[in-house]
Amino acid sequence: MKHIFQQGSDKNKPTLLLLHGTGGTESDLLPLASIIDKEASVLSVRGNVSENGMPRFFKRLAEGVFDEEDLINRTKELYEFLDEAAEKYSFDRKNIIAVGYSNGANIAGSLLFHYNDALKGAVLHHPMVPRRGVELPDLTGTSVLLTAGKNDPLCPPAESEDLKELLEKANAKVQIHWENNGHQLTRTEVEAAADWYKAQL
Repeated sequence: MKHIFQQGSDKNKPTLLLLHGTGGTESDLLPLASIIDKEASVLSVRGNVSENGMPRFFKRLAEGVFDEEDLINRTKELYEFLDEAAEKYSFDRKNIIAVGYSNGANIAGSLLFHYNDALKGAVLHHPMVPRRGVELPDLTGTSVLLTAGKNDPLCPPAESEDLKELLEKANAKVQIHWENNGHQLTRTEVEAAADWYKAQL
């Protein structure tokens, strides 16, 4: 997978896995990493799917309707890529915190839905529920921050509440940060993510 790796100054810190939104690239979320933790290593990945020339992490059938088969395959692809990257760049595979926005948040959420050891924690900016009607792995010890807009046309508040409930049922520790905004990613959300992250260390 096309990506950028930046070695941090403190190898004991988590590696931040950055996952962009639809149409983004592996450069998009780099400014977020420096706000969250300047000392952490960063692995920023570009989605392998193209939708009308826009990079994504998995296919969709329509707005808000995921191609589940592709989602499962692409989640496995990303999981295996993290194994390879940890070996290549010598970072702790068990100490990855994902920071995803929109489509990137959805693939990060899908990692949590399918694997109990994919991520130590995750910041999901404007995510949806990746899959419904499936049993999640035991996520004991995994912390998740959801940030959501009360006026988000793509991801209504009920979606965020559902996701929180599903993750909590799988024993994850979940917080939601609400904004009176739509689907855009705001500076205050990123600052909330930085505060949440510091509380995890």
